[in-house]
Amino acid sequence: MNAKGRRVHAPGFVVLRKMTSGKWQMLGEVARRRGLTARAARSQAILDATNGSAKAGEIYAAVLRSEWRIAMDWIPPKGE
Repeated sequence: MNAKGRRVHAPGFVVLRKMTSGKWQMLGEVARRRGLTARAARSQAILDATNGSAKAGEIYAAVLRSEWRIAMDWIPPKGE
């Protein structure tokens, strides 16, 4: 926890795979490996989430966990 009593999460990624149907499947959350560049860390997260089974030609996305939480923060429209 930080000084404000909020839980602190280590940097990580939410990893998704695009299915042949066009829908996205969430594979899970993976910790970010320290010491890697941003691109290398995303690639490693995909390999970690797939236990190394990701192959060329498959479509994956590794979204920073913090961005994932922000992306879900929206304000619904007001009723008319």
